[in-house]
Order: sequence, then C-alpha cells, then structure tokens
Amino acid sequence: MTPRMNPFAAAPDAMQAMQALERYTQNSGLEPSLMELVKIRASQINGCAFCLHMHTRDARAAGETEERLYLLSAWQESPLYSDRERAALAWTESLTRVAETHAPDDIYDYAHRHFSEAELTNLSLLIGTINIWNRFAIGFRSLHPVETSAQTEVTS
Repeated sequence: MTPRMNPFAAAPDAMQAMQALERYTQNSGLEPSLMELVKIRASQINGCAFCLHMHTRDARAAGETEERLYLLSAWQESPLYSDRERAALAWTESLTRVAETHAPDDIYDYAHRHFSEAELTNLSLLIGTINIWNRFAIGFRSLHPVETSAQTEVTS
C-alpha cells in the first residue's frame, strides 16, 4: 500500500484544528483508559490499521492489559469491562455506525445512566474525533510503523 498524501503538509491549518480538537478531548476529564478503548473500538469498526497500531500501543503503555485489548471487539460477551466502559463502547458503536443505527434511545439512555450530560458531550466529541482521524488515515492511506523484524516476516 502506498500513501496517497500527507494532510499535515497539504492543509496545515486544518490539521492544527484537528490537533486542537484532540488536545481538548485529551483534557476533557474522561478516563484515559476509557478514551483509548473508545479510540480502539471505533478504529476496529472502521478498519483503520494506522490508528489501531497507535492506540493499542498507547493503551499498553498506559497499563491496559493484553487480554482486554484482545477481547475488545467482543466486549459485549466479556466480563472484563465495567458498566461505564460498556456504556461508552455501546455509544461508540452507535455513533460510529450512525447511518445504520441512528443513535437509538436505548443506547443513549444506557450511556446517559453512566455519564453526565457534559461527559456524554465530551465522549461524543471523542468518538467523532477518532472517526475523523480514521477517515484521514484510511482515505490518505497512512502507513503505521513496521518494525524491521515484522516487515521481514511479512515479505518473506
């Protein structure tokens, strides 16, 4: 796969705005571990290898367990996630697939039971932000870093 373009070079002001949005979400008061789970789950749904690479590494560096990362795509069937995380993941899936789901009342109500209105607003902004990053990375074919040993195995 060959990268198509570098949006940071093509439109630096737009990317500065994205980075400001990212900084806001990082300082929104949501738990860092929850934010990484949301970013990973949205990136799984969207099939964004670049963001999956970045956010699984960030989650591990912040102390997330391998088991929870492995089971994230099946979070509904695993007891490893708290009720608050489940609510965030359900809302993430609903908003990431909004054309299909239309953000149904039951999922909104579930999320609202675990998040204040301000938190739910910030969570929704986080979900929207990672979805935009996914679209940049997928649309412009951003390549995640590949370690030399892993690259050798892939090309062998």
